[in-house]
Amino acid sequence: MSNCVFCRIVAGQIPSTRVYEDEHTLAFMDIVPRCEGHVLVIPKGPVRNVLDASPGQLAACMKTVQKVAGAAVKAFDADGFTLLQANEAAGGQVVFHLHFHVIPRLEGVALKPHTGGMEKPEILAANAEKVSRAAGEQATAAAQLARSAVQMRAANARTTSAITEPKS
Repeated sequence: MSNCVFCRIVAGQIPSTRVYEDEHTLAFMDIVPRCEGHVLVIPKGPVRNVLDASPGQLAACMKTVQKVAGAAVKAFDADGFTLLQANEAAGGQVVFHLHFHVIPRLEGVALKPHTGGMEKPEILAANAEKVSRAAGEQATAAAQLARSAVQMRAANARTTSAITEPKS
């Protein structure tokens, strides 16, 4: 897949406007967006489509899709989102590297055709910043919830131990 545009993006050979990245996945702005905030999520390893992907690759992608979708909905005050994924030319796939379109949606607003013009880089950068910031806020909130859960378990353990310890 050395000529694969998404493999070249992962390798840093082609520029992209990155939103999120982890060990297994990359999320970046679609350069021909169907709406404001349209993000692509891909596995970093070369894989053609869902049928060729390992369960681990699919799980990693879905974890990132969920994170990015939540951030995009928040960042663009969307009413929902569309998750689009196509396999092979007959299914509508154009770039033959597994990818998921995360498209924030507003009630009553139609999507632009995917055959439209390329978005200006400064707009892509601003939209990426909004999604990244929202993803960071989500991560901070999740970390705070996790800390609260740990503190509650510790408090419950202390209470349980105080109740069950024999009094001397």
